[in-house]
Amino acid sequence: MNSVRASNVSRRPRRVSRPRPVQPDRNHQERGNNPLTSVSFAGRLNEDIPAEMVAEESGPGAQNSPYQLRRKSLPKRTVCPTKTNMEGASTSTTENFGHRPKRPRVSGKCPDLPAAPAEQYLQEKLPDEVVLKIFSYLLEQDLCRAACVCKRFSELANDPILWKRLYMEVFEYTRPMMHPEAGKFYQINPEEYEQPNPWKESFQQLYKGAHVKPGFAEHFYSNPARYKGRDNMFYYDTIEDALGGGQEPHFDGLIFVHSGIYTDEWIYIESPITMIGAAPGKVAEKVIIENTRDSTFVFMEGSEDAYVGFMTIRFNPDDKSAQHHNAHHCLEITVNCSPIIDHCIIRSTCTVGSAVCVSGQGACPTIKHCNISDCENVGLYITDHAQGIYEDNEISNNALAGIWVKNHGNPIIRRNHIHHGRDVGVFTFDHGMGYFESCNIHRNRIAGFEVKAYANPTVVRCEIHHGQTGGIYVHEKGRGQFIENKIYANNFAGVWITSNSDPTIRGNAIFNGNQGGVYIFGDGRGLIEGNDIYGNALAGIQIRTNSCPIVRHNKIHDGQHGGIYVHEKGQGVIEENEVYSNTLAGVWVTTGSMPVLRRNRIHSGKQVGVYFYDNGHGVLEDNDIYNHMYSGVQIRTGSNPKIRRNKIWGGQNGGILVYNSVSNFFL
Repeated sequence: MNSVRASNVSRRPRRVSRPRPVQPDRNHQERGNNPLTSVSFAGRLNEDIPAEMVAEESGPGAQNSPYQLRRKSLPKRTVCPTKTNMEGASTSTTENFGHRPKRPRVSGKCPDLPAAPAEQYLQEKLPDEVVLKIFSYLLEQDLCRAACVCKRFSELANDPILWKRLYMEVFEYTRPMMHPEAGKFYQINPEEYEQPNPWKESFQQLYKGAHVKPGFAEHFYSNPARYKGRDNMFYYDTIEDALGGGQEPHFDGLIFVHSGIYTDEWIYIESPITMIGAAPGKVAEKVIIENTRDSTFVFMEGSEDAYVGFMTIRFNPDDKSAQHHNAHHCLEITVNCSPIIDHCIIRSTCTVGSAVCVSGQGACPTIKHCNISDCENVGLYITDHAQGIYEDNEISNNALAGIWVKNHGNPIIRRNHIHHGRDVGVFTFDHGMGYFESCNIHRNRIAGFEVKAYANPTVVRCEIHHGQTGGIYVHEKGRGQFIENKIYANNFAGVWITSNSDPTIRGNAIFNGNQGGVYIFGDGRGLIEGNDIYGNALAGIQIRTNSCPIVRHNKIHDGQHGGIYVHEKGQGVIEENEVYSNTLAGVWVTTGSMPVLRRNRIHSGKQVGVYFYDNGHGVLEDNDIYNHMYSGVQIRTGSNPKIRRNKIWGGQNGGILVYNSVSNFFL
């Protein structure tokens, strides 16, 4: 052993002081083979070589060597003190050359060691523009590896411009599509996002997915070197192929459908997949899926939590009116499934059926931010005990109703804009139900909201206005609760109630109608309670033809006609209302009508307070009637009301005026 060492000394006498090099461990070897970390690893190996050895090996011509940067001498390495040193024992740094001293496990940190010159140059001195140019040739996984090298590389490798380029190459979106949780997607403006790099964040959220991009799959799989590292991405030419690829080991159910028109694919969904359009600009307008023979999308049992979003879905049959298309739709959602349909444009040119059909027990989708318009049939049809949540949709210009609810359908419909329909806005019938909240329903050709045949919806805080006929039409034993709505500027009455219907109209503002406010006729019933009814062209409330509602706690004022008009054998209980400042009489009772008017305040009218004429009858009791320009009460032409316990005062033409030989009974 000594002879070998002596022989080495004779040839290179200065190597006697070199400690035996320690072989790097396997982790160091692997990192040394990685092109993104090999420079750093080489710098660490050079740290173990004494400066004088580097000077000798470089030779006399080292100053002109092209590798001078890598051979530059380094300051002598200092060994961290061991436990013995800390206790005061003296130990030389050149002892035990045959073994590299172990690093002591102490709580204090060793001083930072200077980086090798090559490493220092790459990590600190190479201009940012050059590093960014190099990084621009990397794919996403290589960028992430580069970010682990040092703090500067981490900052540069996370540059939003680099990630935007990669992101748009893969997904095509011109704004980041965020996917924070299952069933939730939305685009953001990068400038307004709180995190510095939304492109990278979105890339991470969307990374594992299948892509439907016609013509690109062959290119992708023919160039594995070009797309190395994208093993978690799959490319297909058709949606059917992508749905059939659900058995791939890394497939997590996310399918991106890229720009294009996809025609006559059979899309039956019976698993919780997620399918989303991927295109620049307005995504839904550039990803179009249509069918000419069958329903475009059919959701079947097993598709709970499925998601379809950001695309146009069309049913466009060659024969628009063929009867066999009655069973086909753009979207068909069947029993026991609850998919999410989000940010879609939905169109049907078939003249029968509907654009969206939700039917059957357990059918409970969430349809939101969709545009269901310009269809030649019904927009949204909910029937046969189906439910669901329908929010923030645009439903307009459909040939039939914007929404049909039938046969115990019971949806929740919030914040929808339902307008310019060529028929009624919302039609509930045949025991249809539903909860309608904060919808804007206007400018439909018939009523904004129609209730028929035992339907019983709840309509809360909606605006129902500018209907070309009426606002709300309840008929043929319809029911329903209409609460705290604004009903205004309709061509006919704001609310129509007829043919044995019995709705509750409570807490609404009913105003500025081109005819009356509430019109009850043809055996209509109902509870009219707590409403503010004003500014209508005809009577605030009109009751006729054997109708018998309960009218109480309303304010009926500033009408261009009378306040309450009861005629043609109208009846009803009218109590505790405030009727004032109307152009004609506060209350008219005529032609065989017999209402009960009890505990009302009827005042400040521009004519008479209560006017009975042409065989008007009824009961007038416990009312406060005052300050009218004519008399408080006027009775004429065969009328015979019962008048008792009223306060009648302040009339400019008397309290009670009776004439034309009328027989009246006063108590």
